[in-house]
Amino acid sequence: MFKSIYPYTQELIAEYQEHTENEIATKLLTGEKAYRELLKTPLDKRREWMAGIATSMRNNVTEHATIITREMGKTLKEATAEVLKCATTIDYYVENIESILQPRIITSDAQKSYVSYEPKGIILAIMPWNFPYWQVFRFAIPNILAGNAGILKHASNVSGCALAIERLFTESGFPMGTFQSVLLSSKHIEPIIADPRIQGVTLTGSTPAGKSVAALAGKYIKKTVLELGGSDPFIVLKDADLKEAAKTAVQGRMQNAGQSCIAAKRWIVEQPVLEEFTAAVSDIIRQLKQGDPMQESTNMGPMARPDLADDLARQLGESVKQGSRLVLGGTHEGCNFAPTLLTGVTVDATAFREETFGPLAAIISAADEDAAIALANETEFGLGSALWTKDLEKAARLATRIESGNVFINAMMRSDARLPFGGVKQSGYGRELSLEGTHEFLNVKTVYIH
Repeated sequence: MFKSIYPYTQELIAEYQEHTENEIATKLLTGEKAYRELLKTPLDKRREWMAGIATSMRNNVTEHATIITREMGKTLKEATAEVLKCATTIDYYVENIESILQPRIITSDAQKSYVSYEPKGIILAIMPWNFPYWQVFRFAIPNILAGNAGILKHASNVSGCALAIERLFTESGFPMGTFQSVLLSSKHIEPIIADPRIQGVTLTGSTPAGKSVAALAGKYIKKTVLELGGSDPFIVLKDADLKEAAKTAVQGRMQNAGQSCIAAKRWIVEQPVLEEFTAAVSDIIRQLKQGDPMQESTNMGPMARPDLADDLARQLGESVKQGSRLVLGGTHEGCNFAPTLLTGVTVDATAFREETFGPLAAIISAADEDAAIALANETEFGLGSALWTKDLEKAARLATRIESGNVFINAMMRSDARLPFGGVKQSGYGRELSLEGTHEFLNVKTVYIH
């Protein structure tokens, strides 16, 4: 049985029975039939059905947002924004999928030669709890519009979200089985990956989870896309707009209770503005209200599970023992963790070396811009990053030296359907979103006509 527990109060919301082997076999069979049906379905019809899902989500946004908040704890305001972002992303792909799938003509000695982008079958998505709708939809929208079918293995604490998303597709007009959720534990995932009807695996999660799934997928020669952990640097140079940088730093770290792979986890500040920046972010953090996520006045909800809060407390305690200074916060009860600020963090501190998945901000001093870039790259991760400076020519030069899949200049790191998204190093490989992400699980087929 999988349990959904409201993080704010630890109340049991619902229990869900794990699917049996026979039920999973039926889902795979149904998914294969749906894929074969989609091959015969015109793109305009797929666009029509997908647009209907966006309409349904907008018409029932509070219902969907409440499921998210109740299962993983983010504020209802944040959950509402997440649902609407999914609907907006549907709008983008419905408008652009035809051009994204357009064959690419290549000049050669043939009469005509081109690359076509064609669906491959069922894609398995293994998704996390922190953005339980957005992580799923950013995979599902382009893949299903392109003609693939999808099977979702969601995190066990957001089973209600998984089934609600499945219902959206079931009620949309898409062939039965186009998108299905399977409720099972990670230890039982290998037979699904091994099944010949599964043509690819996409995972968003921790680096250890990515290594495990990639090994299994490699065993069965299945394409993978991995979006893994991050310890994103937020670099503030001495010529930055400190007021905007401070506001964005706090938002980028504390939204979703800090539970984001692309949160601004390490604030690397050039020494001449260190004191002023620290004062500015401290003032903003003091004004945050952590508490009941259903209340409009709450800025930050609880963390998703007590064990996650306990692990963040461990990282905080170790960092303080290693010389970091606790300026704000540091307390927690159950899943409710106060917004926390550490200063004087060095490269040897746990808060620098490990990914901190919660509302803990770490300020690191950099002697100059070269030192700041070196500190930013002093990590095994490479997902997102932010760089703040008024000198945009310098920013463009420095961006090439930052080892990450994304660099946002004078802006908060975020995912956007118009832009490819993914990481390097231990943050994974492959891309989601935009044209590049859509093509990941398609057959890039060369056609040569003599």
